[in-house]
Amino acid sequence: MARNSEKAMTTLARWRASQAGVSLKDKDRRPYLASDCDNLQEAEKWRRQIIGEISRKVAQIQNAGLGEFKLRDLNDEINKLLREKGHWEDHIKELGGPDYYKIGPKMMDNDGKEVPGNRGYKYFGAAKDLPGVRELFEQEPPPPPRKNRAELMKDIDADYYGCRDEDDGIIVPLEMEAEKAAVKAKVREWKEKQNKVKTGQMTEEEAQGKEEEPLFPSSSVDEEDEDMADVSHLNPATTESEQQCFVAHVPVPSQKEIEEALLHRRKMELIQRYASDALQEEETEAKTMLGV
Repeated sequence: MARNSEKAMTTLARWRASQAGVSLKDKDRRPYLASDCDNLQEAEKWRRQIIGEISRKVAQIQNAGLGEFKLRDLNDEINKLLREKGHWEDHIKELGGPDYYKIGPKMMDNDGKEVPGNRGYKYFGAAKDLPGVRELFEQEPPPPPRKNRAELMKDIDADYYGCRDEDDGIIVPLEMEAEKAAVKAKVREWKEKQNKVKTGQMTEEEAQGKEEEPLFPSSSVDEEDEDMADVSHLNPATTESEQQCFVAHVPVPSQKEIEEALLHRRKMELIQRYASDALQEEETEAKTMLGV
């Protein structure tokens, strides 16, 4: 009688073992489409398997000595696995599982870097330094947006116009010192001119210097004097200070005239609102006959 070890080495036994292994391997193979899996626990298992493969490939792609072609293949495989992971996470959410887009870690996604203008495809590890890829990341950043007038006015306050410059207690003493020095210089200059006038080195007109030009031309001053004279002639009781403060160039109604005009306007509004057209015509005829 053959032993059990000898039975295991027979051709039939090896064939049966190989068939069992193949069927077991087919059973453990990840579905090509996430929609083919209807079990939530299996979907979770396939997602964890994909994450493990991504982690291994990300660790491999950090080695810059693998060569350009190997790095590009690894980078393509990582992006493919990331898309597959997204499909499984969507399917897990459809099966009633957790939403990994909100609670899942983003470490693997943050390791990659997207090229500006190429959303979705990322470069990992040494693939970011490949020829042709490095130049894509070295593009100049866009210029900062220009601020409009409203945004510029947000930072403008009283300090911008110097309204609170004296609150620091520094500028006021400095201004007082400068003012005292300027006054002393002017007084010294005036005394020197007076001494020269007394000694005959300078006339009085030269000491006073050039007279300042009037703020208003003489013609406008003469016209104002004439207006003031007319007003004072009409009302001689007005004082000199009142004449200088106010000049009436147009007729100004009194307070009583203003009240009468407002009352008349209010009456006309009420008549137009409540009186009929026939009544208004009769009133107009009556006023015409009375000569009002």
